[in-house]
Amino acid sequence: MQQISIKRIYEIASKDDGYRVLVDRMWPRGVSRNDAAIDQWVKEIAPSTELRKWFNHDPEKWDEFQKRYRIELKDHSEALIGLKKICGDGSMTLLYAAKDTEHNQAVVLKQVLETL
Repeated sequence: MQQISIKRIYEIASKDDGYRVLVDRMWPRGVSRNDAAIDQWVKEIAPSTELRKWFNHDPEKWDEFQKRYRIELKDHSEALIGLKKICGDGSMTLLYAAKDTEHNQAVVLKQVLETL
């Protein structure tokens, strides 16, 4: 069974991370491409620029953000299914840069991937 985790990209990579996927639309500040230790950057499944700016990591907008992001993700079902297939039964870690560990796109994306 596939295990999906989420982790800030600023945390040290671990072999337990499995397949490491950056799910931000923009490259994280202060992280070199070598230090990131990512296997794939899937920016097309990140929230749109408009949605990201509207949300602005405001916990009061969290419920609405989740709804809007899930709607956006419906347009990227092939990319999501492809991501699940790449990892097979192994582990995958979704990487994000946001400081808020509870209110970010990786939380929503993990839930969506687990239902595929």
